Amino acid sequence: MKIVDPTNPIPKYLQIKQWLTQQIDLGIFKAGDRLPSEIELAQRCTVSRATLRQAVSSLVDSGILIKKKGMGTYVGSGQAIVELKHDVQKIVSFRDCISGQEIKEKTIVLDKSIIDVDAEISKTLVLGAQKKVVRIQRLRLGNETAYVHEESYLPYRLFKDIVNYDLSTSLYKIITVDFGIELKRAIQEIKAVILNEKMTDFFDIPAKSPGFYMKNITFDQFNTPVELMISYCRGDLYTLELELNEYQLS
Repeated sequence: MKIVDPTNPIPKYLQIKQWLTQQIDLGIFKAGDRLPSEIELAQRCTVSRATLRQAVSSLVDSGILIKKKGMGTYVGSGQAIVELKHDVQKIVSFRDCISGQEIKEKTIVLDKSIIDVDAEISKTLVLGAQKKVVRIQRLRLGNETAYVHEESYLPYRLFKDIVNYDLSTSLYKIITVDFGIELKRAIQEIKAVILNEKMTDFFDIPAKSPGFYMKNITFDQFNTPVELMISYCRGDLYTLELELNEYQLS
């Protein structure tokens, strides 16, 4: 039986998509399995590599397949990749963004260390003569898909013991509950960027993919900056949302 029927009015790439989905549903390709190479699949389906690639890309977009850079294409876990909305009008965490959605949140702590910072970060956090900060680097995932890379800088004088905490949980909860600091306001800078190689490797997406750069300076109840966070977000999975007030005729 042919996988692709050239007489069928259904586009060839959709026929391949249906066939691949059926193979996964039947357990012929199981979660975590690596698919045959693009050349092999194209030959098996008697189509061009471009047509095969279109079918695979569609399944990658829906989360059924996962492309791993330099390794090939794998069958996913079956969990959907969901686009997130980020409310830029209030202080929110990644966990807040996924709240209420069918997403399993996971945080990977890449690094937590005490370092001396440069003059720019020192000035931002009003460190004075004390140049030490706690730097925390984390990768935020939903349904095993990386959405955000975060790098937080916290004044050492306030947070020297935070490295002893489980930072795969809510950082803002630790700051507010365990350290008694209220997060009152933040200044946020957002830019559309082309992600560098380091970030695309973290997100396991093609080189030079678009994304968002976010710089947050968060202040406590005494109007003192208590956190500088630099975040990079996937451009295809993040939407920035804000509410506009009524238009006033001037």
